[in-house]
Amino acid sequence: MSSLQSQVIAKVEHCIAYANQRLNKRLPMPAVSFKQRGKIAGSARLQSWEVRFNPVLLEENPQAFLSEVVPHEIAHLVTFRLFGKVRPHGREWQIIMTEVFGVPARTTHSFDVSSVQGAIYLYRCGCSEHQLTIRRHNKVQRKQATYHCRRCQHPLQAV
Repeated sequence: MSSLQSQVIAKVEHCIAYANQRLNKRLPMPAVSFKQRGKIAGSARLQSWEVRFNPVLLEENPQAFLSEVVPHEIAHLVTFRLFGKVRPHGREWQIIMTEVFGVPARTTHSFDVSSVQGAIYLYRCGCSEHQLTIRRHNKVQRKQATYHCRRCQHPLQAV
């Protein structure tokens, strides 16, 4: 485990302890893993009480992870325990973010994701070019899906 990962775990512990103090609750420490992949910085698994963080984006954005991403994901868990199943970034989550953690309730990060972005495949329609992810490209190749341009409605064809 890297030093940064240890810092993230300490921040998770701090956020849970702080939420427990502010809300007079006894929320347990969630499981923490660094298995998140792709362009997502982190995710909260509500049912299994787990948070996952992207190790590549953590290395590239350590301060933002500690100050924003960790509280963001812990706020999802706290919101779930307090209110049950609600909109992921709805009013309840926003209140936890701003009133409990004192962090702006931003729903997405603005990290450079070029280092974690997968392969992109070029497709054309009647009016422009489109970039498809490898997942969508493979579905087209296996004839499991056809994608259409939202503007001209023509099917996308591989370049």
